[in-house]
Amino acid sequence: MIQRLSAHTFRLPVFIPSLVIIISLLAYCTLATQHAEQQFVATQAWITQHFSWFYIFAVSGVFIFLIGLAVSSFGNIRLGRDDSEPEYSFLSWLAMLFAAGMGIGLMYYGVGEPLQHFVSPPTTEAKTMAAAGEAMNSTFLHWGFHAWAVYGLVGLVLAYFGYRYNLPLTLRSGLYPILKEKINGPIGHAVDIFALCCTLFGLAPSVGLGAGQLAAGISRLTGWDTSGFSIQLLIIATVMILAGLSAATGIGKGVRRLSELNLFLALALLLFVLFTGPTLFLLSAMAENVSQYIGNFGSLTFRTFAYADTTSQSWFTDWTILYWAWWISWSPFVGLFIAKISRGRTIREFVVGVILIPSAFTFLWMTVFGNSVIWFDMHVANGALSATSGNIDALLFNFFQYLPLPALASALSLLLIAVFFVTSADSGALMLDSLASKSEQKSPIWQRLLWVFILGTTASILLWTGGQKALMTMTLIAALPFTVIIILLAYSLWRGLASDQRHSQQALSPTSTFWNGEHWKMRLEHILRQSSQTDVNQFITTIVEPALNTIADEMRQQGCHATIQRDNEHCIALVLPQNGMRDFVYGVRAETRPMASFALSQISLPASDRKLSIEPMTFFADGRKGYNVEYLRQAELIADVLKQYERYLSLSHTDEAHLMNTSPLHT
Repeated sequence: MIQRLSAHTFRLPVFIPSLVIIISLLAYCTLATQHAEQQFVATQAWITQHFSWFYIFAVSGVFIFLIGLAVSSFGNIRLGRDDSEPEYSFLSWLAMLFAAGMGIGLMYYGVGEPLQHFVSPPTTEAKTMAAAGEAMNSTFLHWGFHAWAVYGLVGLVLAYFGYRYNLPLTLRSGLYPILKEKINGPIGHAVDIFALCCTLFGLAPSVGLGAGQLAAGISRLTGWDTSGFSIQLLIIATVMILAGLSAATGIGKGVRRLSELNLFLALALLLFVLFTGPTLFLLSAMAENVSQYIGNFGSLTFRTFAYADTTSQSWFTDWTILYWAWWISWSPFVGLFIAKISRGRTIREFVVGVILIPSAFTFLWMTVFGNSVIWFDMHVANGALSATSGNIDALLFNFFQYLPLPALASALSLLLIAVFFVTSADSGALMLDSLASKSEQKSPIWQRLLWVFILGTTASILLWTGGQKALMTMTLIAALPFTVIIILLAYSLWRGLASDQRHSQQALSPTSTFWNGEHWKMRLEHILRQSSQTDVNQFITTIVEPALNTIADEMRQQGCHATIQRDNEHCIALVLPQNGMRDFVYGVRAETRPMASFALSQISLPASDRKLSIEPMTFFADGRKGYNVEYLRQAELIADVLKQYERYLSLSHTDEAHLMNTSPLHT
């Protein structure tokens, strides 16, 4: 047994410092709760005052960047080998990323946030139809494209470098184009430590919120007093046991099955509220909400209330900036989980699946629940629901009292919250274990269960001591430096994709077209030896010049006016003048280009003692990019000239190419 426990896969430079930080901050937030809360709240207020603009530009930029990737040629790149196939069906994939990304949040805030905006809107009069429209606009903004874009960027970076570059599936790998091998050193460890702590401290308060809502639902159904800490502790313990069982089976079984159950239960509850509530109003409101959101997307995206009063500005920092910070702080966990389940999908499919489809479901959910609670408050409850909008734990169950079969709806919601709760906990534990482990090895079950225990213990201690708010505030503070990391991840991804595309589009050398394998030893010697200026000049004199002269002589005999132009020993060209068209030119000249810095130190690459490479490159009158012909023999070079001349003649008879054929471009 001891031997089995000792066989861990922890990356100790990440695991041990993370554990020390977790214990230290947990002790601070519980033993000095008031002081911690005061310090963290003051720091958060300073950040929101000075860096709200930074969050707005960063989150908006991430969304624009991902949409740009999806519609560009980069969208065709697959997350893995070119022949990779997705590991999970499209429906299972959507169910898992949705459950991990926002499932329990939608249950908690689905009626709470729209109603709170309705009671206290940023710009319009409260509790009016205009306030209802603004409430849904703001809710769509906070839970729509921007939130999923933050998750999507981190997930895409991890999946791309993990499956395409075969790097470890950890956050440090996303910085490989910038740090190169340094990702395996202290800088890489620091990035993973930061991501791990953000993940745990983001998950733990959410566990407490979920426990509070479950306790409120049980109280409404049974009449029991569930306000005590012991009941909430029992709820957390039960959920963690179930999460441990799910985590022990891994993503492919436990998490996948629970996520599919989540989606089924969520759809059932959604349809129940839609068809037992104000159905016609909800259908009309859905069209109106989407229209307003899309129509005002630009102004909503960059809205900072710079010209508004202090009340609106306070709403902006308390809601929008807080949400942006929250999504950013959750992005290591959700992004890593999304990456784990996305192997084999194209970037375009990934962006559509992660941003557009979950957002569409979120819009439907928020419309059905948010507009319903507002409608009932205005037309049936006479303000009774809005009067309790501050008690979000019980608000969902209060809302069900105005629908048919309230006990059934509450029971279904309790089950859905519990399953979402378990899914978030088990997927969170798996991602914590992944961040702290060597990705090339499968971790033992006890190691995954350890993270379930740490997560549950952290949430319980915070709930007991009242340190939950302090830790939540600290997590939001950590979002600022992580925003900088996200920007660096976007830049790294762009560099990686550019290199990938350049690599995939690199064709075989044109000089291989006419080669039949003869004289292969001589060709290998040329490939492995870096040519000097003398070598290239000799090649032009002994191979290129005789070949071009031979072709020119034959063309003159055929009635063509072919000339050979040699400026110096470094450059020679065959020229055939044409009336009314650009001349045909096939030339070869010596060109220098810098050697890649890494190539100079790699013993497996051709030997090099100079930082510049000298090559005989072709050039043409139409400005096309030339290619290296140093491996061609005389007969092969003649064949290449004729191939280019045949292309020239074909284009001269093409109407579509007439403009380019007659342009005065010269090299």
